[in-house]
Amino acid sequence: MLTTFDMDEYVFAALRAGASGFLLKDVQPELLVSGIRAVRAGESLLAPTVTRRMIELFLQRPRPVDVEARANLATLTARGYETLRMLARGLTNAEMAAEMFVSETTVKTHVGRVLMKLALRDRVQAVIYAYETGVVPGPDV
Repeated sequence: MLTTFDMDEYVFAALRAGASGFLLKDVQPELLVSGIRAVRAGESLLAPTVTRRMIELFLQRPRPVDVEARANLATLTARGYETLRMLARGLTNAEMAAEMFVSETTVKTHVGRVLMKLALRDRVQAVIYAYETGVVPGPDV
């Protein structure tokens, strides 16, 4: 679709109607030609300003919560839940130990139990899990 209207309603309507591209009439001629070729080749293309707005809108949407994963949180003790939140904050074992007033060895035990109960491989998966289940809120946009 080629239009002069840089409005979200038009973008959404065009995409719903099956448009593979959405460019504004003030686009550089080279981009228009490459856009037509891209769409003809089966790709999609949005004007840069539209893409930026779509990304912003996407980031503002509430994330869907994985209900099954969220239910698994019930297997955690209060200390395990606290440990998961600290993992999500990116704290080291030493930092966690200081906040919980326990030894680093105890923290390692708590982290291991959280990983085991939630069937997670490592700390990175724990962080992702915490965000996907809403244990910690996502970044503000």
